[in-house]
Amino acid sequence: MNKSELISAMAAESGLTKADSKKALDAFMASITKALKAGDKVSLVGFGTFAVSERAARLGINPSTKQSITIPAKKVAKFKPGMELTLAIG
Repeated sequence: MNKSELISAMAAESGLTKADSKKALDAFMASITKALKAGDKVSLVGFGTFAVSERAARLGINPSTKQSITIPAKKVAKFKPGMELTLAIG
């Protein structure tokens, strides 16, 4: 499912127009992004938790030259599904 399909599904499920559904989805994604940038966790009970995890720097190998390279540390977004979501798809 891509973004436009999700917007259509949200509109059909909620009774909102597609324009309003797009605004709601954009606001949801912006709010999640803003919270994660600030280092906060976002917990939606039953659905799951969005959090930021830090990956340490590590050594890797360039596949074309076989030379060792240092892969820098970075922050990544993670999602842990909640119990209701896990049971619904299980």
